[in-house]
Amino acid sequence: MNSELSNSPVQTESLKGKTCFITGASRGIGREIALKLAAEGANLVLAAKSAEPHPKLPGTIFSVAEEVTRAGGQALPLQLNVQDEAQIKECIDQAADHFGSLDILINNAGAIKLQGVEKLPVKRFDLMYQVNTRAVMAASQAALPWLKASGHAHILNLSPPLNLDPAWFANYAPYTITKYGMSMLTIGMAKEFKKFNISVNSLWPKTIIATAAVEFEAGNPALMKGARTPAIMADAAIRLLSTIPGAISGQTLVDEDWLRSCGQDNFDAYKNDPDYTGKLFPDLYV
Repeated sequence: MNSELSNSPVQTESLKGKTCFITGASRGIGREIALKLAAEGANLVLAAKSAEPHPKLPGTIFSVAEEVTRAGGQALPLQLNVQDEAQIKECIDQAADHFGSLDILINNAGAIKLQGVEKLPVKRFDLMYQVNTRAVMAASQAALPWLKASGHAHILNLSPPLNLDPAWFANYAPYTITKYGMSMLTIGMAKEFKKFNISVNSLWPKTIIATAAVEFEAGNPALMKGARTPAIMADAAIRLLSTIPGAISGQTLVDEDWLRSCGQDNFDAYKNDPDYTGKLFPDLYV
């Protein structure tokens, strides 16, 4: 995040009535962002594969839709496999037709396997590339005609700053490549879509976020003590998505740093374990 962004007040607009399409919306960060947007009065399109309960990862698009409605928003749950570009376009068009517009696209769906080149099956790399990188391009392309017509157009990708320290490539280069691909799309689309007055940014957590998926992948429940809840990412996303189009674009932001630039200086409420007094565990790439 540059100094100009940190020091400049940014005009914001209400998210009430805005239509937001979120991939990977059935649990974790996607769910939390959806609920925060619902509290703002937004229309939520909840797109994910999870239409049936997972034995180890709770939450479906239908359970989140019920929560969104209780929080004050309008919900449209759509089952979506982001590896299928035709299905992506169909869902985006259906969502825009249903609500009459599409204003915000949040590319939150992700696939992760932290293994190096020696051991990672190529099929697993293909999955990560398709979900983490290719789907962002496909969804952004499909949403573009609708975003052009919006007066409050944003694309938000959940991907990290481009940190080229070899440490991030040594043990899990395949995953890193796919997440950095998302961030490179952020930078490229921000420039390409500037003429359409569409803001494109990335957001990434400074610390590990306590979600069932992260705990499942890490295989270490103790990590969750030094983690933050998904609420910090949701609050950061709301602040960013409320900015007027074009005011902030092409940025790869870190949640805490962005919230500090907005004037927030206390983050204790985001602790996953309120009694934990040790150092919080940093997320990858920060």
